[in-house]
Amino acid sequence: MWIADLPYAVAGRIRRRAIRPALEQVNALEAEVGRRSDADLKGAAARLRQRLSLGATQDELLPEAFALVREAARRTVGQRHYDVQVLGAAAIHRGWVAEMQTGEGKTLVATMPAFLNALPGRGVHVVTTNDYLAGRDAEWMGGIYRALGLTVGCVVHGMSDGDRVKAYQADITYGTNKEFAFDYLRDQLRQDAARRHRRGGILESSANAGPQRVQRSHHFAIVDEVDSILIDEARVPLIIAEREEAESPYAAAYRAARALALQLRAGRDYTLDMARRNVELTTSGIAQARRTPAPALPPNRPFEHLVRQALQAEHMFERDRDYLLVDGKVSIVDEFTGRMLADRSWSLGLHQSVETKEDVAVTDENRTLASVTFQRYFRLYKKLAGMTGTARESRGELRRVFNLPVLAVPTNRPLIRRAHPCRVFSTWDRKYAAILERIRELHAQGRPVLVGTRSVYRSEVISRMLTDCGIDHSVLNARHHAEEAAIVAEAGGPGRVTIATNMAGRGVDIMLGAGVEALGGLHVLGTELHEAARIDRQLGGRAARQGDPGSFEFFVSLEDELLVRWNRAVAAWLRRRAARRKGRPPGRHWILVFELAQRRIEARHLRIRLDLLERDKKLEEMKGTLGVPSWG
Repeated sequence: MWIADLPYAVAGRIRRRAIRPALEQVNALEAEVGRRSDADLKGAAARLRQRLSLGATQDELLPEAFALVREAARRTVGQRHYDVQVLGAAAIHRGWVAEMQTGEGKTLVATMPAFLNALPGRGVHVVTTNDYLAGRDAEWMGGIYRALGLTVGCVVHGMSDGDRVKAYQADITYGTNKEFAFDYLRDQLRQDAARRHRRGGILESSANAGPQRVQRSHHFAIVDEVDSILIDEARVPLIIAEREEAESPYAAAYRAARALALQLRAGRDYTLDMARRNVELTTSGIAQARRTPAPALPPNRPFEHLVRQALQAEHMFERDRDYLLVDGKVSIVDEFTGRMLADRSWSLGLHQSVETKEDVAVTDENRTLASVTFQRYFRLYKKLAGMTGTARESRGELRRVFNLPVLAVPTNRPLIRRAHPCRVFSTWDRKYAAILERIRELHAQGRPVLVGTRSVYRSEVISRMLTDCGIDHSVLNARHHAEEAAIVAEAGGPGRVTIATNMAGRGVDIMLGAGVEALGGLHVLGTELHEAARIDRQLGGRAARQGDPGSFEFFVSLEDELLVRWNRAVAAWLRRRAARRKGRPPGRHWILVFELAQRRIEARHLRIRLDLLERDKKLEEMKGTLGVPSWG
């Protein structure tokens, strides 16, 4: 154990000791609760609500509430909460993050604190990462809540306002982080419009007026994959804008900016910061931009800004990694989930610059009506808690920013996941060859293989290699998201090969097929390291779930995006050193450079997130002083 980990280990031991009595009380009630009829269970839940209204605390009700949920789950979904799941549930009720290994049943864990905190009648939000999981969990766990007299709702993309109101009026509402945050923004816009109408003496007829808000108060949220949502996506603003589908009247300006950008020289006219994905024009570059005759420019967009965005689009954004071309339109790919972001666009002219680069119709810029970051949105909740399998690296930030202590919950069965040493190669081509050979070897053994990639492009390159070798396989990326459930359902079958981006069936167990356990279980092969080590742990955690056997390993190269983005000069120097080895692969100790790159990039991202939080706070204070809405 590292010395730096010692305070967290001590704090974790103290927290486990604090909630252990709750587990013992729940277990003591199990036999008696198990003898009650279905009607008695529902009646007992109603009495808990009554006791709350008479002054009892939720902590006093916890043992019986959890015991009721455990029994309701056994009767409705055929699952009994294990002791470690009860510990995780108690941690969530206290407003902590329960760090539970992938496959330990976090979906079931959430039902206990959701039920207990829904008893006051102010609503509980259970936050997942995609619509499929939200709908699945609401349907799957809904029977537990209904058996205890509670109502369940679900908000997903495309629902009407009326259906959203019904979903939020339920005792427990499932949905994605994006749906909850966008509903909040839309509510603020509606209420702001209503206030302006009242000030202007405008009265809408009740027949035409829709709901002023669909959400209720922000009482309690349980956030699944809490590190992904509150940390990885913290820097991404959610924006509601007036969408402009028409061709931009300034398309000629974007084309002129790109034409000049392609003539400029790196180092002399502009500088690239790959780690920050940033481009800056030098004095020479600015002078050339100002000397170039420009067509009509967008408002508040000087020509040098368009040139800078053109350089950004050219050097920092790649097709099939950062975006896809779908029906002649640029569709953004979420770098954290690997999914396409429908109806989303980059701001400040960047989206138009990417469209110009790809020679598709240049759309007009959207006008921002409201925006919020996940950092700011989730701080609205009076009580917040979360679950994840990878909180260890983020525990300091979760405590500092959101006041969320982390409790590592032990696994129900011993973890028998085998970690192979990371292999380092000098080039992508050598790594591709090794990946193909490793897949062939495992495929011949009959073991299922999950191949993790960072981009659509890389997943399709490996797919073509396997096709050329006659190895049957499936691909799960932003192009094939509709088949996600079916692909994941078959990924654990004998000899199955599945190539996946960060989607990787997050939140869905990969069940082992007949005979696979005896062969060693699922093998996960990561083809690159991510900027956050947590995401690598998440990928490796797809193997050996719930006591099954399994293994994982990572193959990296000196041409990987992680190294190039961190320090292009160091990456080039390492490649020169590797070239002098005359075909011998780099030693395993070279992986230390990749780990250093991860730590440096993660530290830089932490500084950016903390700076963003401080700016958010100052902006809120300033807007409060001026009487301007904080979400605008």
